[in-house]
Amino acid sequence: MSNETNLVQRHDANVRINHWVVAIAFVLLALSGLALFHPAFFFLTNLFGGGTWSRILHPFIGVVMFVSFLGLAAKFWKDNHITDADREWQKHLREIMANKARNLPKIGKYNMGQKYVFWTMVITIPALLVSGFIIWQPYFAPAFPIGLVRFAALIHAFAAFVAILTIIVHVYAAIWTRGTFRAMTRGTVTAAWARHHHPGWYEDVSKGVK
Repeated sequence: MSNETNLVQRHDANVRINHWVVAIAFVLLALSGLALFHPAFFFLTNLFGGGTWSRILHPFIGVVMFVSFLGLAAKFWKDNHITDADREWQKHLREIMANKARNLPKIGKYNMGQKYVFWTMVITIPALLVSGFIIWQPYFAPAFPIGLVRFAALIHAFAAFVAILTIIVHVYAAIWTRGTFRAMTRGTVTAAWARHHHPGWYEDVSKGVK
């Protein structure tokens, strides 16, 4: 619990910093990647000093994001296992979105939607890293057959598309669910928010269970 009686500590400073490093790197990668993907987005290279710098910086930013994400994934791993309560919660998603849900199962620290985001990123970010290395010019791509490089480029584009859509939904849900965003800015949520959205986690925190 926070010293303020109506606040609950949700994320410590290390997690928040790690999260924002990943988030900023992801945005930079999405913008530079789109710029390199299609001529219609080439104007975005101006954000990075032109096309050459966009091509140079993009993979290095990707490595930074991957390393930062490893720390975040390690921290979040144990709280993102899917349970029977999550599956039951998912069945009531329509009522939840309409704010009409009643008698929901006691959700832990993260709900099913948040867990989908986590596991999608666990799959797509390593896929982006591996495929990115294979197509990374001029360092690694020449060492691979051209067929493999072309296939890796396809995988890279598909994984990026899935990841970008996932993060858009993630950001929208964080804004839509009032009180959620402060968990990654101030590190706390209100006790009322915790009881309503994550009652199982709130009970554990109240008992001192980590």
